[in-house]
Amino acid sequence: QVQLVESGGGLVQTGDSLRLSCAASGRTFSSCAMAWFRQAPGKEREFVASISRSGSSTYYADSVKGRFTISRDNAKNTVNLQMISLKPEDAAVYYCAGDYVGTDSYTPLATYEYEYWGQGTQVTVSS
Repeated sequence: QVQLVESGGGLVQTGDSLRLSCAASGRTFSSCAMAWFRQAPGKEREFVASISRSGSSTYYADSVKGRFTISRDNAKNTVNLQMISLKPEDAAVYYCAGDYVGTDSYTPLATYEYEYWGQGTQVTVSS
């Protein structure tokens, strides 16, 4: 079992930066691929970024590539999402997700592939 708690959301202006954090409980965090998803009102939850167990591989949605950076610290059981140049369309509830994977070479990208989810943190971007 892995429990995830997000933090760091808030209200920012267009062009601002924000850093989201996700704290994980459980001894097997380093066996989990981790990801961030987001869901805006009236829209489906969408993939934002993911990171392999070791942190050696990262993946991004095209809409955030070059602006968002996902990272993890397996010693601290945390995964972060650094967001810069925020746009109004980035506004959403951001969810941290994790899933046990058998290899560092596989990092899920789809919502249904992730077993563990946090409660979400709201990001609001004013124009």
